[in-house]
Amino acid sequence: MNLSLRSRVTTSFIIANLVVLVLSFTVFHHLNSLNKEIEKITLKSNKVSLLTDSIRITAVSLLRNQRKILTKSSSRQSIKKELVDKILNLCDSFTSELQTLDSLYRDPDVKKVIAQMLSYVDSLRVILSKASLFHRDTLGMQSIEELADKILDSFTEFQDLQYFQSEERDRKIKQIIKETKRNMMITLIIGFLGTIILGLVVPGKIALPFKKIKDAIRELQDCNFDVSIYYSQDDEIGEIAREMNKMIQSFKVFEELRADKIHVEVRKFDALANLVKKPILVANAEGKLIYINNRMYDILQVQSEDVINKEMTETVIPKNIIESYELAIKRRSKIDNLEVIIPKRKSEALDAGDEEHENGESSSSKSELEQTLSREIGSENPEVAEPELVEGAAEEPAFSGYATVIPIRGKESSLDYYLMVLSSEVFT
Repeated sequence: MNLSLRSRVTTSFIIANLVVLVLSFTVFHHLNSLNKEIEKITLKSNKVSLLTDSIRITAVSLLRNQRKILTKSSSRQSIKKELVDKILNLCDSFTSELQTLDSLYRDPDVKKVIAQMLSYVDSLRVILSKASLFHRDTLGMQSIEELADKILDSFTEFQDLQYFQSEERDRKIKQIIKETKRNMMITLIIGFLGTIILGLVVPGKIALPFKKIKDAIRELQDCNFDVSIYYSQDDEIGEIAREMNKMIQSFKVFEELRADKIHVEVRKFDALANLVKKPILVANAEGKLIYINNRMYDILQVQSEDVINKEMTETVIPKNIIESYELAIKRRSKIDNLEVIIPKRKSEALDAGDEEHENGESSSSKSELEQTLSREIGSENPEVAEPELVEGAAEEPAFSGYATVIPIRGKESSLDYYLMVLSSEVFT
């Protein structure tokens, strides 16, 4: 699926917002679950506490009234029917409260204790409703004290179980809080890692085509036109990439045409420079030779790779030519008729000696004739002395004449070229 750049950026923001919303709702869910669990446990605990307090009050009233019956019975006082009815009402309330309490617990031990208390209270109700309370020697009157003690013992056992239940409740609350913290921490870590992944992937996907375009522009700056931007998405960047590929292709065609034109112009210049029959050198503003015509090659006895695109100080170019160029480059002006001498190279002198050795006979006979004539002239004219041959005298140079340097100026001094024409005669 090809999305435009705008659509991709919009999608990235939507995904980021969804991630934030998911994290927020997840954290809220964990906190809400924690709140509900704690609220549920606390509400149940409060109900149990209130109901236990009510049962305690009822049990104390029931036991107190039982003690009154037992006391009056032992002291042979008359037991009023209102007191018995009151105890029966307390038994009914006690039974109802115990049944409600039994519905709040699922622990079998607690339910067993509550069931025992219910049975004791029912037994007490039966005894109070059927036994004769006006005669102290009745069987029901004898068992009232036992039932009261059993109810008290059961309630004490229930209190102990409730204490352990409270400790279990606190432990459960701590466990719920601990699990909630762990779940929230896992959620935050996952969200953090997801955010990092999105932060690395999404910007990379968006910035990748721009990096390709930047690399292509850098290649163009280095005059490398054999470059292309490969981008297959049909979006705004794809349009820019296609247009830039067309532009690069146009640059490539233009560069080929320019190179062909330069090559033609160089060939024209080379032809003209060789027609002049005078030694010609061309150097750039950095002092590097960029052209020498055939006449100059003959004089210097070098190959093109020995001098072209090299510093003149690193070649066999004579020092006086180098100084002439340095003066012209420094002044950026024309230099006229500087005296230039180019000595013969050793290899050239050796070639001349080999040639003389090959023509030894004719040369020797000619030199003997010249010596004979010289002696005769010298004997007839004693004033004319034979010239002495000075050993080590300077040989005839390869070229001796004058140089004129003509600057060909560009828009900047670094683009200047300097044309040197050598001549055996002074330029006028």
